[in-house]
Order: sequence, then structure tokens, then C-alpha cells
Amino acid sequence: MNGDDIVLARLRRDYPERIDYSLDRLCWVLERLGDPHRALPPVVHVAGTNGKGSTIAFLRAILQAAGRSVHVFTSPHLVRWAEQISVGGQPLGDHGFLALLDRIERDAGRALVSWFEATTAAAFLAFAETPADVVLLETGLGGRDDATNVLKTKAVTAVTRISRDHTLELGETLSEIAAHKAGIFRSGVAAVLAPQPDAVAMTVLTEAAKTLGAPLHPVVVECRHDEIEIETVHRRLVLPHPSLVGDHQIANAATAVCCADLLPGDVLAESAVAAGLVEATWPGRLQPLDRRAVPWPVPAMAEVWLDGGHNDSAGAALAIQADRWRHTADGRPLIVVLGMLARKRPEAFLAPLAPRVAKLIAIAIPGEPDCHAPATLAGVAAQLGVPVTGTADGLGQALADATTGGRPARILITGSLVLAGHVLARMRGLD
Repeated sequence: MNGDDIVLARLRRDYPERIDYSLDRLCWVLERLGDPHRALPPVVHVAGTNGKGSTIAFLRAILQAAGRSVHVFTSPHLVRWAEQISVGGQPLGDHGFLALLDRIERDAGRALVSWFEATTAAAFLAFAETPADVVLLETGLGGRDDATNVLKTKAVTAVTRISRDHTLELGETLSEIAAHKAGIFRSGVAAVLAPQPDAVAMTVLTEAAKTLGAPLHPVVVECRHDEIEIETVHRRLVLPHPSLVGDHQIANAATAVCCADLLPGDVLAESAVAAGLVEATWPGRLQPLDRRAVPWPVPAMAEVWLDGGHNDSAGAALAIQADRWRHTADGRPLIVVLGMLARKRPEAFLAPLAPRVAKLIAIAIPGEPDCHAPATLAGVAAQLGVPVTGTADGLGQALADATTGGRPARILITGSLVLAGHVLARMRGLD
């Protein structure tokens, strides 16, 4: 059994995966650990539906380029559970995570907290005991009732793009979802608001910030051919396009830059901000894969891309990128290999993307029993007008079938971060 298998077995044995949303249990545990969440460096707290992790990836790269030491907590994991926690720029690792669980259980017992709550407590404990300049903290679900929101003191809060996801927990409407996300705001603490495609969501966020007395900082960014221009609280910056692929990443990069300029201390050098934008990495988000490293045979001359998108907003972002691909000189047809969790809505994800897809091959997510049947996904794609749809027994067969009349294709594996994690684990020889 490898380290990550041990971590997951331990979590499954000692903690429920899901639990009713309340901050009381975690507060009780943290009190018995000496309240480590009250001894953290300045915190940037990021909520939103899409773009949280990418925003933090940009912000981490910017701060590190400026010589700042950074703690990071993100979720979900892709390959290994402990990868969610980075201490001073270094991954915590499986053994470090297990040691923190031992300490939590020693001091607080096996309190009835969820997997995520236990992981949050472990992150706070690690961060409080290792010096750093900044903590970057991503919500797990929502904001108001999320475990990360036990923090009373924050330096900056930010909300990225909001769309419909986790509707069972957060509500069906964008106004309900936005209200949950706004729960991370604090009186007197700067609230950075990324551009919102829906006016209702922006109105809810704006009113919540004003009611709390949180200074509002809407992200203002202009995109030109070879650069982007961002207006922050201190200055106007002209910067290179970000490293992460997709037009949607421009708003995420701008949100990160605005957060960086609101942190206490000296304003970061423009060169560090620029370096961070071009050096940031975030796996599983429109990630081009080296076909030689893909552990299944790939059709000759095909490009392979990986993206964990799974909701309507992600589908819209992929549609924009598909249009960009379609207008490139090679004009490769787009073939989608799709796997989705059962709690996600394939019609919402596929609706904007379907008109750009030449062929869709649906699969079950390996090792995940709670996923849509491939026939269901293929049926949705056919109803949305995808010309050729089918199913495959796994990624190997799907890639073998990803051809269109002998023309070089562009293959996009998408629909789930769980599926993206499986692909990356196989590429790293970990699964």
C-alpha cells in the first residue's frame, strides 16, 4: 500500500466523507489544538465556483517570484490527498499529513468531523508552526459554512466566477450561491470581486460587501493582442498574457494581481508580478499533455489536452477555447473524451461545447462508482447535436477510437477533476 492509499484508508476509517455543514465541530477541535488558526500569517481567502485554484496558482507564483514565503491550502486534490497542503512552498507529503492527523487525534480525539474538516485542521496546524509571509486559502464548498471560514481575521478576500454547481448544498439560483460565497467577507477587509457574467451574482456580492463594510475592489482588466492591462488599488500594470491556457484565465490572473497589491507590506515589483503570470502552473486545467508520456496509445499526430471542467461555466470556457483552436491554421477536429460524476449535469456542461465537437466518446471514470453511465453521456451529446457519439470501455479504447477520417485530431479529456487526477496519476506511474 503506497502513502496515499494509507492516507485515504485512514480518513475513510476515522472520518465521515460528508457531514452537515457547521463550523462548531471544527472550532471545538481547533480549540483543543491551541487555536492554530489564530496564529497564521496574513491570509488571502478565495471563494468562487470556477477559477479559485487557478487564481491561487497565479498568486503563489507572483509571491514566490517576489521572494515571499507562502503556505497554500487548495482542494480538491488531483493525484494525492496531501497535495492540498503546501508549507512554505514545499508539499506537505503523505507522512507529514499522517503525523498531523496523529496529533489531532491525540489532542482532540476522533471528533465527529469530516475528511475535509480534519484536513483543514491539519493545514492550520502546519501553517501555524512554520513561519511564512502569506497563507493562500481556498474554500472547499461555498464559503459561509465552509470549514476554512472559521477564520475571523483575514488580510484579503476574493470571489472568482460564480456559476451553478453544488446546487444541493448551495441552492439552485445564482443569487443563493453568491450569498454563500459572500460569507467569506469580513468587515474592514478588502473584497476583490472577479468579473461576473451574471449581473445578479455581482449584485449579491456587492450588496453583501457593502452591508458588512468590506471595501470593494472589482477587478478591472483589459486584454490586448500580446498583453493585458490591470488596474489595482495602487497602480495600472501592463503585463504579459498568463501561462495558463484559455481566455478565462485572464480574469483569474487579474484577480490574483489585485489580491497581491492589497497585501500588507511593500508593493511587489512589477517584474515579480509579470514573472508570476508566466511561470504559474496548475495541472488539469486546459493542460496540454506530452503524447509520449500518455500511458495509452494515442492516434498519430493527435494533440491531447486535459481539463477537469464539469459545470456550465467550464463548458462555456472550453467552447471559447474550441473556437480559438478551430481558427488556427491546422483546423484539427475536436474529439472529446468525457467522464462525469453522477451529481454533475452533463447537459449544462456540454450545451455550449457541443457545437464545436466533431466526435464524443463517453467513458466511466476509472475506480469511481458514482459516475454517469457512458451511454447516458453519449445520449446527452447526441441530443445536443454532436455529429458522432459513442462509448468506450476505458481511456485506452477511447483514445484508440479518437480518430476522424485519418485527419490529425485534437483530443480533449474532460468532465471531471477525478478523471483528470486519474490521467495524471497514470502518467506519473502512481495508479
